[in-house]
Parts: sequence; C-alpha cells; structure tokens
Amino acid sequence: MEKTSFMIAAVVLLVNNSLACLAVTSLTTDQSALLAFKAHITSDPSGVLAKNWSTTASVCHWIGVSCGVLQQRVIALNLSHMGLTGTLSPHLGNLSFLALLGLSFNHFHGQIPEDLGSLHQLEGIYLGYNNFSGDVPSWIGNFSNLKLLDLKYNQLTGSIPYAIFNMSSLQRVDLTSNGLYGSLPEDICDHVSKLEGLFLSLNRLYGRIPSSLYKCRDLQYLSLSFNNFNGSIPREIGNLTMLKELYIGNNDLKGVIPSEIGNLANLEIVSVRSGSLTGSIPSFIFNISSLRIIDLTNNNLSGSIPMDIHYDLPFLEELYLTSNQLSGQFPPGLWECKGLRSLSLSVNKFTGSISRKIGNLTLLRDLYLGNNNLTGALPEEIGKLNLEKLSIQEASLTGLIPFQIFNMSTVRIIDLGLNQLSGQLPLSLGLWLPNLEQLYLGDNKLSGIITSSIGNASKLTILSLTTNSFTGSIPNTIGDLRFLRVFLASQNNLTRESSSRELSFFTSLANCRHLKYLGISLNQFNGILPASFGNLSTTLQRLEAFGCNLMGDFPSGIGNLSSLEVITLDSNELTGFLPETLGRLKLLERLYLEHNRLQGSIPNDLCLLNKLGDIYLSDNKLHGPIPTCLGEHKPLRSLYLDSNNLTGTIPLTLWSLTDLIGLNLSTNSLRGYIPLEIGRLKVITQIDLSWNQLSGDIPSTIGGAQTLVTLSLAHNKLQGPIPQLLGDLINLEFLDLSNNNLSGGIPKSLEALRYLQYLNLSFNRLQGEIPTGGHFANFTAQSFMQNEGLCGAPRFQVPLCRTSRTTYLDFLKYILPSIAAAILVAVLIFVLIRFRKQKKQLPPSQVDPSTRGWKVVAYQELGRATDAFNESNLLGSGSFGSVYKGTLSDGMTVAIKVFNLQAEGAFKSFNAECEVMCNVRHRNLLQVISSCSNVDFKALVLEYMPNGSLEQWLYSHNYFLDVLQRLNIMIDIVSAMEYLHHGLPSPIVHCDLKPSNVLLDEDMVAHVGDFGIAKLLGEGEYMSQTKTLATIGYMAPEYGTEGIISTGGDVYSYGILLMEVFTRKRPTDEMFTGEMSFKRWVSELLRDGSVLFVVDSNLIGSEDENFSAKEQCVLSVFHLALACSKDSPKERINMKDAAAMIEKIKIEFLENIGKDRKDKLITTNSYRH
Repeated sequence: MEKTSFMIAAVVLLVNNSLACLAVTSLTTDQSALLAFKAHITSDPSGVLAKNWSTTASVCHWIGVSCGVLQQRVIALNLSHMGLTGTLSPHLGNLSFLALLGLSFNHFHGQIPEDLGSLHQLEGIYLGYNNFSGDVPSWIGNFSNLKLLDLKYNQLTGSIPYAIFNMSSLQRVDLTSNGLYGSLPEDICDHVSKLEGLFLSLNRLYGRIPSSLYKCRDLQYLSLSFNNFNGSIPREIGNLTMLKELYIGNNDLKGVIPSEIGNLANLEIVSVRSGSLTGSIPSFIFNISSLRIIDLTNNNLSGSIPMDIHYDLPFLEELYLTSNQLSGQFPPGLWECKGLRSLSLSVNKFTGSISRKIGNLTLLRDLYLGNNNLTGALPEEIGKLNLEKLSIQEASLTGLIPFQIFNMSTVRIIDLGLNQLSGQLPLSLGLWLPNLEQLYLGDNKLSGIITSSIGNASKLTILSLTTNSFTGSIPNTIGDLRFLRVFLASQNNLTRESSSRELSFFTSLANCRHLKYLGISLNQFNGILPASFGNLSTTLQRLEAFGCNLMGDFPSGIGNLSSLEVITLDSNELTGFLPETLGRLKLLERLYLEHNRLQGSIPNDLCLLNKLGDIYLSDNKLHGPIPTCLGEHKPLRSLYLDSNNLTGTIPLTLWSLTDLIGLNLSTNSLRGYIPLEIGRLKVITQIDLSWNQLSGDIPSTIGGAQTLVTLSLAHNKLQGPIPQLLGDLINLEFLDLSNNNLSGGIPKSLEALRYLQYLNLSFNRLQGEIPTGGHFANFTAQSFMQNEGLCGAPRFQVPLCRTSRTTYLDFLKYILPSIAAAILVAVLIFVLIRFRKQKKQLPPSQVDPSTRGWKVVAYQELGRATDAFNESNLLGSGSFGSVYKGTLSDGMTVAIKVFNLQAEGAFKSFNAECEVMCNVRHRNLLQVISSCSNVDFKALVLEYMPNGSLEQWLYSHNYFLDVLQRLNIMIDIVSAMEYLHHGLPSPIVHCDLKPSNVLLDEDMVAHVGDFGIAKLLGEGEYMSQTKTLATIGYMAPEYGTEGIISTGGDVYSYGILLMEVFTRKRPTDEMFTGEMSFKRWVSELLRDGSVLFVVDSNLIGSEDENFSAKEQCVLSVFHLALACSKDSPKERINMKDAAAMIEKIKIEFLENIGKDRKDKLITTNSYRH
C-alpha cells in the first residue's frame, strides 16, 4: 500500500514538473514575441517599455501585459494611450493565447501583419487612433471568438472584407474615419445576429443602406454618417427596436423620413443631417419619449414644428433643425421643453416673435435662431438665461438690445448682426462679460460711442461693429483686449480724438499681440497715422482702412508687419513716397493704395514679394518708368497704375505674365509700340492703355487674348488698320479705339462679337461701309463720329455707300491682288508636293526622308552621350522602345528615344514620328532636335524635360502640384491637342494620351510627347485599327470594341486624364472593377457641388483660405471631364471647346481668389461663423 502511494505521488510530481516546464517554455515564446514587438518601437516617450520590459522580470509583470491564471500565458496586451511609434511586429502572431489586443491612441503605422491571423483566441481588437494603412485584413473573419473589432481613425483603404460579417460572435465593429469604399452587402446581418454596434462613419462607402439591417435585432448603435450612401432611408430600420443611437447624416439620402422610425421606442439620438430629405418632419418623431437629441440640420424639410412638442419629449436636450425650409411660428410648446440645452433653428422661414416664455428654458446653453423672418424685439428674458452661445443674426429684429444680455457672465459668443437693432451700447459693456470671446453687432442701427468699458471683456477675440452709426473715437482701452484677433469697425461715423491729429488708438492696438484682421474703413478719422503704426502685431494679416481720410506720409514702419497679406489703404489723403520697407512683406498678396497723393517712383522692392498678385496704385502722383522687374513677377494678376505721371515704354516682359487678369496703364505719358507679345495674355479680361502716347499699329496678335472683356486704346497715336482678328475676342463687351489715327475699313469680323455692348471708333481716319450685322444694329452715330471716309445707313449720320463704280475699283485694288497671290501659293504647294513625291522614291540606302530638315546624329555620338546607353541614364520605356538622358558633344542635354525594331510597327512608328514631328511645331508639343537611322538602329533626339513626367508629379510622395499648377498643365495639354486636331490641314490623332506621355520643362510647362502611335486623318474621317495602341483605362469605348480611332478618342482620353490629375487616382486602380469604372465613380460621388470625397485629399480641405474658390474650380473641372468622356463619340465636345472651357475655369478660379473691389464695402461677415 505504501509502495502504491509512493508510485502515485511520483507520477503526480512528474506530471506537474512536465507541465511547469511546458508553461515556462511557452511563456518564453510569448516573451520572445513581445521583445520582437518592442524592437519595432521607434519612439517610447514615456519610457514604459525601455524601463519595465526587462528579461529580469516575469513577462506577466510587464506593464500592459496580462497572463492567464491557469495556463500562465499572455492573454492580453494593452498599451493604449502610451504615445508609442513604430510598426507591428509579425511575431505578435506567436501569442497564441492572446484574447485582447489593445494598442489604441498611439502612432503605429504601416500595414497590419498577416501573422496576426493566427491569433484564434482573440475576442477584442483595439487598434483605433493610429496611422495604420493598407486594406482591412480579410483574415479577421477567421476569428470565431471575436466580439469587438475597433480600427477607427486610421488610414485603411479598400473595401470592408465580407468575411467580417460572417463572425457570429461579433458584437461591435468600429471602422470610423478611414478611407474605406465600396457598398455594404445586402445580407450584412444574416450571420451577425449578436451585433450591437456598427460604426462606419467618415469613409467613402456608397450604394444603398441595406434594408436587411433589420435582421440585426440586437443593434443599439448604427453610425453611417459622412459617406456617399444614396437612395432613401430603408423603412426596415423601424424594426430595430433595440436601437438607441442612429447616425446616417451627411450622405446623399433622398425622399422622406419613413414613418417606421416612430417604432424605435428606445431611440435616444437621431441624426440625419446634411442630406436631401424632403417633406415635413413626421409627427411620430416627436412621439418617441426617449429622444434626447434630434439633428435634422441641412435638408429640405418643410412644414412646421408640432405645437405640443413638449408633451412627448420630456428628455429632449438638443434640437437641431437649422438650414431647412421650415415655416410658421415657433410653437408655444417649444418653450416648455425645460430640459433643452441646445436649440438651433437658424436658416429657415420661421416668422413671428420670440416668446418671453423662452425664459423657462433655464438649462439652455446654446441658442441659434438667426436667418429667419422674425419680427419684434429681443425679450429681456434671454438675458436671464445662462447662455454660452447666442446667435440671432439676420433675423429682422428691431428695438433695443436688452441690457441684461450684456450681463450674462456665462456667455462666450453673442451674434446679433444684420438686424435692425437700435440704441446705444450700455456704459457698463464688458464689465459683466468675463467669458465673452466673440461679439458681432455689425449691420444694425446702433449709435452713440464705443464705450471704454469694452476693455474689461478681457477674453474677447473678435469684435465686429461694422455698418452702424457709432460716433466719437475708438477708445484706447481697446488695447486692453490682449487676445483680440479681429477688430472690425468699418462704415461708421468714427473720428479721432480732438486733442491730437494723430490716431492714438493705433498705439493702443499695438498691445493686441494676436491681432490678425483690422478693418476700420469708411469713417471720418481725418488724422495722421502715428509712428507707432509700425508697432502693430506682427501677426496682422489683413489691414483695411480705405476711405477714412487718413493723412500724412505713408508709414515706413509698415515693413515691420511681416505677416501682412492684404493692405487696403486706398481713397485716403496719404502723401510721401512708397517706402522700400514694403519689400520686407514677403507674404503680401494684395496691395491697394489707389486714390491717394503718393509721389516718387514705383520701388523695385515690390518685385521681391513673391506672393504679390494685385497691385493697385491708380490715381496718385507717381512718376518715372514702370519697373522692368514687374514683367518678371509671375504671380501678378492685377496691375493698375493708371492716372499717374509714368513715363517711358511699357516693359516688354509685362506681356509674358500669363496669369495677368487686369491691366490698366491709362492716363500716363507712356510711349512706344504695342508689341506682338500682347497675344500671349491668355487669361486677361481688361486692358486699358488709353490716354497715353502710344504709336504704331495695333498688332493682329491681339486676337490671341481671347478672354478680353474690356479693351481701351483710346487717345493715343495709333495708326494703320483695325485688325481683322479683333473678331476673335469672343468675350469682348467694351471696345474703345477712339481718338487715334486709325485708317482702313471697319472689319466685318466685329459683327461676330455677340457680347459687345460698347463701341467707340470716333475721331479716326476710317473709311468704307459701317457693318450692320450683330450688335452694330444697336450702335448709334456716337460710335463713329469724325471719320470722314465712312459710309452706311442714315442713322449713323454718314453718307450712303456707292456700289458699282466703287465695287469695281475695290475689286481692282484689293481683290485682284489677293487672287493673284492665291494662285501663286497654289503653284508653290504643287511644286512642293511633287518634290516630296520624288524624295519618297529615293533608294533605301539614302538618308531617311523623314529626317530631312534637321541634323542627323551618328550612332557613336549617341553612345558617348548616354555612356553606351547605360541603365543609369534610362528615363523610361514605352511601347516602341526606351528613352535615355544624354549630353551631346556641344553640351546640350537631350532625351534620346531608341526604338525596339523587333516590336511590331516599330519601323513604321519611327517613320511616322519623323514625318509628323518634322512638320508639327507647337510650344506644348515635344520637339525633335535630330535623328539617327541605319539598318539596325533608329533613334530620335528630343528636347530634354528636366521636371520629368506628369505621372511622376502625381504619384511620387515628394512631389506636389497645387490647383493652379494642375490647371495650367491641363491647359497646356489641351492647347497641344487642339493644335493637332484643328490647327493642321489634316487632323492628327495621338491615341495614347496619359500622364507618362506628358512631360514638364524647367518652367513646369507641359509638353505632349510620344507620337509613336499618332495617326493622320482627313477631315471628319475615322480610322479602323486592328492593333491595340492605346492604354487600358484611357482608351475610348469605341476603340476597345471596334478598333475605331478618331479625334473624339483623344477627347475621351483627355477627360479621363482630367479626372486623374484632380483625383490622383489611376483609372486602372484595383478599386475600379466590374461595373464601377473610374468615370462612374467620379460621376456618382459628385453631389450637390461638394467634391471633397472625389478630389485629391491633399489638394483641398474645408479649412483652406480659398476653399470655396478651389471647390468651385474642381467641380467645374470634373463637369468638363465628364463632358469629354461621354460614352458616345457624338455626345462629346471637341478639343477646341474643351480648350475654351478650361481656360474659362482658370479665369473664374483666379477671379474668385482675387480681390473683388466691390467686396471692400462689405467687411462685416468676413469672420462670421
């Protein structure tokens, strides 16, 4: 018996020792895995891992590590909120007992390793708030025990793996704020019956919200906001009786709110904001007694709010109905919802007054009732609430502002602007507003003084008092507002202190070291800018003080204000010289100093300001020449130097400013000629050179400035004929050529100017018949006075035109020489054709005929130039060969395209390229310099483009193109294609337009290259092509199905290229599969003019200063792209129309980001929320 007991004890001891040994071995594996994880950490700011994760201590005692009680294996790793940076080690996959992985709120990046797919015990994954990229791993669907999956706020892309919705144990999925796209499966809830929370907001999901969601019976939280879902809200959602929170706003949902939502008896939050919902708000929503928050903001809902809203919503805390079409009066029951904390009813059509019962809402913190059609005054009861935000702007309110409002110690924002409020500010203003940050009282009828007590509102950052009737001076206590960022007091009756001619408040404002925007225009200061003006905050970005009778010399201290972007000091009485210190303002974009008394010359220092786009110096006493350097100032958009005493000639470089929109040099003493280069101004809308001493002819090249709206060359000494090409200025509305010495006839081409409203050709030496077509039918004799040789209709008060004898003489004088010249040209063309035919009959041993006209380079020189065609000089490979960079013996850097003679069609392509590129010349086409050809080697020597290809700029991480650069590149491309299609006797079809075939020179001017597949077509012809030459993704449908090529195919490719350039997505991206093509994706995601879900995310953001201009520009670009890429060739526009449209888009973009002079009278809303 003792022996048996001993044996049993021995066996037990042996087993225990074996298990202990096994546990130690397994724990060692876990330790190795965690140490490998630690090795991938590049930053540990708290030193947690460095100090604590040591082999001297058991892994189970490490911070963030938990082990099981029984098996002594790592079952949880939780290092959330540690600030760690690094990648995930694949060795984490060896933690085979891991049930919880928590790494949220760190800085992990890279992809989630596939090795984690072996962690089959996982029940919770928390990787949110990191920078993980790549796809959501499909192997997550293999975790049969997984309950919680949290990957929110990362950079994951691709579609949501279908396998995720096959995990029967899953209770919560949170993929919020990634880059996920695709649609949700219709059977989404068939296998996840335990799902309680589904969070997919802030992605790029599209399609309809699955009606089968009702099968997730336990669902309590559904968040699908900020995606691209379309269609209607599925009625089946009403079957989710456990639902507590519903977020489906910021999608493209249409239709009405389904009545079935009224069945959600447990619903606490419903948010369906920013959709396209219509109809009235269903009364059943106001019957869900559990509701705490209702947000239906920014839809098209109509009707009124139920009168008895308070009865069935005892727990209502927040009600957001802003930006709808709601009408009627505020219901009395609204003021009985005593639990309300936020009430937002702005931007609707509510009428009536604000009830005094609003005082019942004692818990109210935020009140927004603005942009309605209210009547009456503000009830004083509002001032008895503990509000933090009060906004009732533009609501037609009248009467006085209750003084109680200025006693609310809790209030942070008061916005009562754009009403009809009257009266004076209380003398105690600011004494009882310790938390006030923003005060908007602009655009009312307030009067009296700006009280000095305002300085007690020490937290004030924005103060807007514009467009009232305030009098007196700006109190010096304004300088006590140390956090002030915006001070607007324009359009009042403010004056200076009578004790001094200097404006002392500038000295006080120098204490406001955060000031960014100062607007005090249209007052009656009648004072001098003090020396302390230069002591204003260096954070000041915008200074507006026009039309306020500022006197004295222009302050040289302005150069200290290094952050200035806009200076608006026009329409004052400033004297003195423009200081050289202006050259320090490196961020300056707009300079408005017109209508002053400034003298001296225009300083060259202005040319140092690399961002300066608008220069307005009109109506001063400036003299001397126009600085030549201004013509080299590429950002310049508007140059207004009129009404000064400028002399000399107009700098020739000025006509090379391709982004110039407005040019006014009138009323000076400028002389010289108008150069041929005037036609280079491709976006110009106004040219005024009148009242100078210009001479010579009007160059015919002016017809190239096709965007011109206003052209005035009056009161000069111009002579010669009016150019026929003026008829090409298709946008022209105003044309004044009066008071010159112009001769010849009035071109009939002017009849085609369908927008022309004003024409003055008086006081010249014109002759011949006055045209009668087009807008000439509306012009009177005033347009043609004092031209003794003119004839025409009696209403023009000129003699009638003679017919027979005059016609015969004109025939002899004008037409006969033209006929003779035409015959001579025809003979020359015939001789040239015969000569070319003879050349084509030369034996093969002679020089390749297509290379005549340029120097032929020897093979040996190309070998030396490329270091024997070393791969280090390889720039790229194409369908017919490779391109190398080389340096010729004369030092010229070139690109050498070597043809692969084994490729089908290579020799034909070489001949085609030589033939085409020899005869085609355009600034946006890649030019051939020379060639090399023998039996087994053929190459073209091309211009070298130092900035590489458009593809490189789009998809390399260290390159970036802004909106204007992308527009310019696409304009260059369409200019080249327009020339190929419409500028030659026979159209040339490129066939392979794509980013790699667009090259950029040192000035970022685009050049279209690779004519290896170019085809010559007769007018209106189509060509059948059996070999696929175009690139998948860019080829037109008719090319892929029938092999038909035409100019329309290039237009299609241009449309696809437009989309690619502005989305930074390839048309062959893997996301575009099946029926979801690149074009369809763009088309479906464009909704309501919002392009944020389509456009390259680096190109435009909602916080951008010029967001609206960029958004409108990109939206127009996409509409043009879709017009170019219609499936049917007959429905597409042609390349000429595309060129005109994108030029117009650029003009509108530049105008939108420029300063509209009329905006100077409206500064009130610049900083409104």
